[in-house]
Amino acid sequence: MTFQLIDRVAVEEEGDGPVVVCVHGLGGSSNTYTPLMPALARHRVVRVDLPGSGRSQSVEGALSIERYVETLLGICDRLGITRAHWLGHSMGTIVCQHIAATHPKLVASVALFGPLVAPPDAARTAMKARAAKAREGAAGMQEITQSLLQAAISADTRQRLPVVVAFVRESLMRQEGEAYARSCEALAGAQAAAVEQIEAPVLLVTGDEDGVAPPQAVRAMADRLHRAASKRVVVLPKCGHWTPVERPDECQRELREFLATHDRVHRIQ
Repeated sequence: MTFQLIDRVAVEEEGDGPVVVCVHGLGGSSNTYTPLMPALARHRVVRVDLPGSGRSQSVEGALSIERYVETLLGICDRLGITRAHWLGHSMGTIVCQHIAATHPKLVASVALFGPLVAPPDAARTAMKARAAKAREGAAGMQEITQSLLQAAISADTRQRLPVVVAFVRESLMRQEGEAYARSCEALAGAQAAAVEQIEAPVLLVTGDEDGVAPPQAVRAMADRLHRAASKRVVVLPKCGHWTPVERPDECQRELREFLATHDRVHRIQ
């Protein structure tokens, strides 16, 4: 594994083969994808901590989906990546959709976990309130974290998998308040990509208890993917919003099959 900072953005790279770029969600980091790494064997995996998150929290200035897209395109250019499979979680799924819609030659496939096209108005308002709470510092982040542990992971996960609860708690509590607030504002201002323009194969994975990406909304999103080479919707039982962490075995299985199919297409092209 190699680690580098590209314009103060943390980038991890490991493995050889077709490229996979991993884009985490709000409150996440490159570690969101650690549970899925066994499914990414024989790939060149690039994991990025988005500006304002994880080890890229020192990046300054206002954050937005557009800035995240520009950051990832710049990293691909710097690393010589001209085509990749894109993995997104939560907010990262919006970023991946924008890249797939506007840079189709760069996108071999798209696998989205807890996907959403854009936040509904109520969620935008809640995100702005959460940003204000985060700016209260450690106490504010503690309050946000406790709330999300109840809302963002399933009851079954909370009961049976304390390590997952610990992971999500640590991922959130490690975010510095001001940086997390700017990340919340990026999500609050997120505009939908032109998903009807996406041509790549798409895998959509959500949990039956995912309040951010409820199954009916994910199926509605799939219905809009008119030009996608293929599309598959998977709803995991007893699972909340942190899909890759809550149900890694199931996510690995879906991802392994999806990439195996589209690696062959990738090589032919």
